Amino acid sequence: MRIEFDRDTCTGMFQCTAEWDAFEENRDDGKADLVDAEEEDDDVFVREVPEDAEFDAKMAARVCPVDAIRVYDDDGEQLVP
Repeated sequence: MRIEFDRDTCTGMFQCTAEWDAFEENRDDGKADLVDAEEEDDDVFVREVPEDAEFDAKMAARVCPVDAIRVYDDDGEQLVP
């Protein structure tokens, strides 16, 4: 499973940080950070989701008020918009 985070879209509500500890508050920028992620495109960060964190990653995506987080299965199918 893979997670994709569009940091440019993030509005800094930090709801994702309450759901999965891979998201951290960055108060200086007013946005969340996805820990251990690589920048794939301009301000779009991706990382693999450990099996024991799949539920938390999906919840982080579901609570994002601006849909800045997307979760994909191993075949590339989007699980959470």
